[in-house]
Amino acid sequence: MPSSDDKTLLFQIAVTLLPGVGDINARKLIAYTGSPEAVFTEKKAGLMRIPGMGESTANLIVSNRNVLERAGKEIGFIRKFGIKTLFYTDDEYPERLKQCVDSPVLLYCIGNADLNGARIVSIVGTRRATDYGREVCRRLVYGLKEQNILVVSGMAYGIDTCAHKAALDEGLKTVGVFAHGLDRVYPPLNSALARRMTEQGGLITEFMSETNPDRENFPRRNRVIAGLADATIVIEAGAKGGALITADIANSYNRDVFAVPGRIGDPVSEGCNNLIKTNRAALVQSAADVCYIMGWDKEKPKNQPVQRSLFINLEPDQEAVVAILSEHGDCSLDKICLSSGIQTSKIAAALLGLEFEGIVRCLPGKIYRLI
Repeated sequence: MPSSDDKTLLFQIAVTLLPGVGDINARKLIAYTGSPEAVFTEKKAGLMRIPGMGESTANLIVSNRNVLERAGKEIGFIRKFGIKTLFYTDDEYPERLKQCVDSPVLLYCIGNADLNGARIVSIVGTRRATDYGREVCRRLVYGLKEQNILVVSGMAYGIDTCAHKAALDEGLKTVGVFAHGLDRVYPPLNSALARRMTEQGGLITEFMSETNPDRENFPRRNRVIAGLADATIVIEAGAKGGALITADIANSYNRDVFAVPGRIGDPVSEGCNNLIKTNRAALVQSAADVCYIMGWDKEKPKNQPVQRSLFINLEPDQEAVVAILSEHGDCSLDKICLSSGIQTSKIAAALLGLEFEGIVRCLPGKIYRLI
């Protein structure tokens, strides 16, 4: 008889297998029915009453309840290899990803990385990296070592592989995001690298075992690379490719994007130069540039009690912001939203009002500080 944990996991996995239901609709289904298990016991009429769920989608859900068998098989794989799962309602699910509307409902992880670490940077770029690109990558990672960052990338040849190796060499943890299941490593030549990363970082994917590294999976992987991090750094990229997709996704998530400039006319620098030219990325020449823009170059001030009595006309949302900044010190907008449980739009409005009142100051990297 399966344990209660396995039963819960069974339905969590099964929800991700329903055809015609993506991550956004899966959340909606669970919210309206009450739980992943309830999605599979709800009748067609009830499913059709959920906004956005038409008859065709309801039919697909009702007629594909055999996905539970496949989910059960996946649980066997998970238990055999000690894989950890993170459902989007779990406390350990990456907070940064929770802020992304299309983030995966379920993640499969192996390793010891803290996906909610204080500072996470994604580094991406071309598979056809030059010696210059690899050297810049190593310098950036070395320069960010003092920040104790977690380095995220996609395990591809070129810049991705260089970023992972540089992080390991500098004693930093690094996470590789797969476009397939954890039953394989792609490209295969990175198998030894992947083993090192499980001991000093980790591997993560939204895809179950036996999933091939098909072309359409890579853009989905890229949104996880962008969503996990505070900032994405692009080092060498052609006019098209996955690195640019990751940069665009990061911009859509309102995350900071950096690009290393290259020579005019150089094919592997065309993408980076265009990101900078179109104001979709900040130009970065060194780790110091990243630290300055992100507000990491200043020593975090000691928490000082705020004289709340001075702020007698604050709205409730503003009171919540002041309390969080008073307790935690400098915070990003995302962290304030997560800590307060208040909608992003309301927090943004509260911060704007506090800035006008001279109570809060916005630092580089969208970090807020009490004055």
